[in-house]
Amino acid sequence: MSQQPAIAPAPERQPLDGRGAAAVLACAADQRAKVNVSASVLEDIAANGYPSPETLRLWETAREGHLDRLADEQSRVA
Repeated sequence: MSQQPAIAPAPERQPLDGRGAAAVLACAADQRAKVNVSASVLEDIAANGYPSPETLRLWETAREGHLDRLADEQSRVA
């Protein structure tokens, strides 16, 4: 029987201030939302199969729409 080395204790953590904690939580929520969207797409594919190519949106069209939305947001902020 081999002897395993003792696990070193975890170093103490530095607490976050309120704004830092809020930023980390917002990032986690954003990532969780993205993963939820990906998971729902995969679940749909598993349940219904792949969509037909005729019904898909070209990535160039999606990109242009996204860039238009970003430009619109920037013009409202500026």
